Amino acid sequence: MTDEPIPARSDSHLEFKATLLLVVLLVLVGGAALYLSYARGAFESTQKLVLIAEDSEGVGVGMDLTFAGFPIGRVRRIELADDGNARIVIDVPVKDAHWLRQSSVFAIQRGVVGNTNIRAYTGILTDPPLPDGAERTVLRGDATAEIPRLMAEARQLLQNLSAMTASESAMNASLANVQAFTDKLKGPGGAMGALVGSDADAKKLITALALANTLLARLDGLAAKADAQVFGSDGLVRDAHATVTQLNAMLLDARASLQQVDAVLKEAKAVGANVNAATTDLGALRTDVETSLRNVDGLINELNRKWPFKRDTELKLP
Repeated sequence: MTDEPIPARSDSHLEFKATLLLVVLLVLVGGAALYLSYARGAFESTQKLVLIAEDSEGVGVGMDLTFAGFPIGRVRRIELADDGNARIVIDVPVKDAHWLRQSSVFAIQRGVVGNTNIRAYTGILTDPPLPDGAERTVLRGDATAEIPRLMAEARQLLQNLSAMTASESAMNASLANVQAFTDKLKGPGGAMGALVGSDADAKKLITALALANTLLARLDGLAAKADAQVFGSDGLVRDAHATVTQLNAMLLDARASLQQVDAVLKEAKAVGANVNAATTDLGALRTDVETSLRNVDGLINELNRKWPFKRDTELKLP
C-alpha cells in the first residue's frame, strides 16, 4: 500500500479567512460600543449642571444624579476650583431637564453602609426651569459624620445611668424609702400608720377620731332636744307666742279702760254740777282699770316665768 501525498492549502485562502474573522470581530466590537454609547446616552442632547461641594469624597465619574429614585443625569468630570472647592460637572439629558427647577436642592448623601448618592429635590415644579450651565451649592448628608457625636452622647448617657444606679445614688435612696413606706402599709397600722409615722400614733389618732364621733353624736342629740324644747309643739317659742297674744289682748283692754277714764274725766270737767255722779263713775272706772292692771301684772309674771329673761315693768296711773 502506497501513501498518496496530501495537497497543501494555499496561504492566500488562510489569510482571507483570518481577515474576514478579524473584520467580523471589529464590527461586533464597534457595534457593541455604539450600542453601549447609545444606551448610556452618548448621542443625546444634554445640558450642563455644575455642583459645588466642599469635597468630592465618595463621588466618581459616571455616578448618577437621581430624582425620586430615577437617574436623570451623570457625572462627567470632577474639577478642583481656585477657591479650593470641588466642582462636579454633570450632564443632564434635555428630556429629563424639566425635573430641575431654579428652586431645586441638591445633596450628596453618604450612608453608613452603601455608596454615595447625588440626589435632586424639587418642591415646586411650576418654577422656572434650571438654565444650562447653572451652578448650585450641594448639601452634604453624611451619616458617618454623626457617629462620633452619637458615641459621645451614648457614653454620657451610660455614665449618667451608672450614676443613677449606684449604691449611694439618690434613686436608690428613694427606692429604699418607697420600700419602707410599702412595708408600713403592710403593717398593723396600715396606711394610717404609714402617714403618721408609727403604729402608736396611728392608734392615738384613731382613738381621737372615735371620741370626736361620740362627741358629735352627743351634740346632735343635744341639738335635737334644744330644737324640741324651743321650736316643738310644747316649746318655749309656742308658749311665748301665746303669752304675747294674751298680753296684747290685756293691753288692748287696758287701753280701752283708759280711754273710758279720759272720756269720763272730760265729762266730769265739763259738768261740774253733778260731782257726786261723776265721782261714782270714776270709782267704778278706777276699779275696772285696777282689774285690768292686775291681769297685765299676772301675765307679765307668767311671761317672766317662762321666758329666759326678765325686765322690770312699772305701770303708773295718771
